[in-house]
Amino acid sequence: MWRLPKSRRSSFSGQSAGGDGQQQQQQREISVNIGGVRLALRPDVLNRFPESRLAELANCPARSFDVISSLCDDYDPCGREFYFDRDPDSFKCIVEVYYFGEVHMKRGICPICFIKEMEFWKIDLSCLDECCKSNLSEKEEELAEIADKVRLLLDDLHGLDSEPAGPRRWQKLLWRLMEKPESSLAARVVAVVSFLFILVSSVVMCLGTIPDLQVEDAEGNRAEHPTLDAIETVCIGWFTVEFGLRLASAPNKVRFALSFMNAVDFLAIMPFYIVLTLTHLGTAVMELANVQQAVQALRIMRVARIFKLARHSSGLQTLTYALKRSFKELGLLLMYMGVGIFVFSALGYTMEQSHPETLFRSIPQSFWWAIITMTTVGYGDIYPKTTLGRCNAAISFLCGVIAIALPIHPIINNFVIYYNKQKVLETAAKHELELMELQSLELPPGGAPRRLDAPWEGTMRASRSDTHIPLLTAGHGTVAAKKRSVS
Repeated sequence: MWRLPKSRRSSFSGQSAGGDGQQQQQQREISVNIGGVRLALRPDVLNRFPESRLAELANCPARSFDVISSLCDDYDPCGREFYFDRDPDSFKCIVEVYYFGEVHMKRGICPICFIKEMEFWKIDLSCLDECCKSNLSEKEEELAEIADKVRLLLDDLHGLDSEPAGPRRWQKLLWRLMEKPESSLAARVVAVVSFLFILVSSVVMCLGTIPDLQVEDAEGNRAEHPTLDAIETVCIGWFTVEFGLRLASAPNKVRFALSFMNAVDFLAIMPFYIVLTLTHLGTAVMELANVQQAVQALRIMRVARIFKLARHSSGLQTLTYALKRSFKELGLLLMYMGVGIFVFSALGYTMEQSHPETLFRSIPQSFWWAIITMTTVGYGDIYPKTTLGRCNAAISFLCGVIAIALPIHPIINNFVIYYNKQKVLETAAKHELELMELQSLELPPGGAPRRLDAPWEGTMRASRSDTHIPLLTAGHGTVAAKKRSVS
């Protein structure tokens, strides 16, 4: 039998009690069997938390079988032993509250499952140690994200079933077609076609800058080849139609307009129409030098369409999120580099003043040398010629390597954590859908489908998975039936 150490308050003083005291102590002890692990507990220790389940059992009369059966799974009246079909590892942590006043969750135990165990044993969550509460909050956030992802998957599977026939149904159908590639085969085709148009448009933009593929216009200026120009026009037409359909079907137009990716899409389309407008205004307008420079700048803005690939690439989205989460590390990097650039450029300017052919004309000009040296680029257009200047360059090089290397690991770690988390969330969401489908397929003896939130009936008291998400069972009780209807 496994016993916890006796508390100081309940220990016997001396050996004057004798055998009678030990016999009375044994009579007062209760035995609990937790998943095959037997433990002897004293009522005076359990009464330190009188509202807990074990304290209620210790104070319960021996003949109150109905009350005892409501508190435990089974009971042996001869040995006064109570049986519980619970996790023994979690109970070993929870029982420490009677002796030390707090509960510490051991590593390897699921926080959500542990909280379920604490609720079963009627131990208040305030007894949980602070370090364990942080793990619990992280797990709750993860389950909330899983619940949101499951809702999105359920909405993609049968979100149109609750919508009556009308404009809103068509709007939602169009939104899923343009924004949810996993919702249907047609949506996948649209996503693939959009991806191909982005690639073709980017390649055409690059090929248009090759002199051999350019032609001369009537004024002798170099211009894009008509074939490439036609392909560019077709791509812009597709981007315009796609953006218009997404804007028309967006549930929230304000959120759609403020989205970063939608702003990128707009910037990728806008230069084409501005250049087209300026071209058709006439030669008098196009002869202005400022207008021509503006047209060239707008053509360069076409490079923004490459960012449209992030809409179809989970890897680019993960990288963007990792950079967002790494603003602090990136700020530290810029601060380190800024301080180093200022210090080493000033030292380099001072040390190189004695040389007659110095290339360090001023401290602002030395900033460029410090940047390319600390970032290990080294173009060679500016370099020190004195011994002290070269020593300063070597030190700045080493400091630059260290300054860049220090924040890199947290940034990479944020990327790996978020990427793995997304994979886990997708797997957990699909697993939750499978569980909901299996539960909806089970039928009670009456033949009616059992509700997902209804308790199990029978002599054995079965419990749900401790990671069950109750918020998802309210409105999706017939997942399997809906899946069958969709397919």
